Amino acid sequence: MRAIAASMERVLFITSTRIGDAIINSGVLNHLVETRPDARFTIACGPLAASLFAAVPRLERVIIMAKKPAGGHWFDLWRQTVGTEWDLVVDLRCSATAWLLRARERRILRQADAPVHKVIEAASVLGLEDTPPDPGLWLSQADRAAALEHMPEGHDYLAICPSASWIFKVWPPEKFAEFILRFTGPDGVMPGARVVMLGGPHDAAYAQPIYDALPEFDFIDLLGLGLPETAACLARARLYVGNDSGLMHMSAAMGTPTLGLFGPSDDRCYAPWGEHCEAVRGPATFDEIDRAHGDRRKHPESLLADLAVDTVYDAARSLFERTKP
Repeated sequence: MRAIAASMERVLFITSTRIGDAIINSGVLNHLVETRPDARFTIACGPLAASLFAAVPRLERVIIMAKKPAGGHWFDLWRQTVGTEWDLVVDLRCSATAWLLRARERRILRQADAPVHKVIEAASVLGLEDTPPDPGLWLSQADRAAALEHMPEGHDYLAICPSASWIFKVWPPEKFAEFILRFTGPDGVMPGARVVMLGGPHDAAYAQPIYDALPEFDFIDLLGLGLPETAACLARARLYVGNDSGLMHMSAAMGTPTLGLFGPSDDRCYAPWGEHCEAVRGPATFDEIDRAHGDRRKHPESLLADLAVDTVYDAARSLFERTKP
């Protein structure tokens, strides 16, 4: 036992507070899990993303960084980690904390100056930007069993997430409803497919207008499901269509064919990652929208109204056909 303990590596992995960014960064973590078989991992992240790491192999601890005034959460992280001599500290938050810990090796992210995909940027912390590891999530058997109960065998599933972190990133619900009706209709690409509605516990306001527009539909409402179970459900979907959000990145990380809907966010940096993914936007580029609207967080309405249903339909059909098993 002493020999095993002596050879054990201790790795501190500091990742994002946001769900989407934490998933984007998961490729770096998975690379470390695969290439350091003797390592045990401590993961520091925000409270929303914490459950995503519960099934990481050789997990020693998850430290939840709840944001505090004046950067107090960084002091809390330092206080909980300063007593350990780390073999490796990987900091994807570009913080000063990593410099204040005892570590044999430190890898601290330097953010790119020009637009580059965030998967590539994260991989650069380990010098892997030329061969960036794909994001991916570890799930328990219980999560997969729960997903099977929600989405039994014998059906094709179209997964939809109508929400996003900001209203300006949301495709209008009437367009979602028209897309669903056409795509799963008798002459559609997935005739008779079951439609799974996904989102957070407070996203009913985004889904309800779609339900109201399609009262004849028997939706599978999984709004508010825990993140690991949601990831397991996404792995069972044949296709995912949704706004630029954490669930879009989760779908891509689970290997599900994923179509991301973009407008006022930069698909050069945040498009769903992988050969099984595509991003689609309206006629305006991100730079044009950025110049026209400035601080988009103050915009009270969707900035994806110019993204036509036909455009999304054609992109979804192309992705569906390209990713046939």
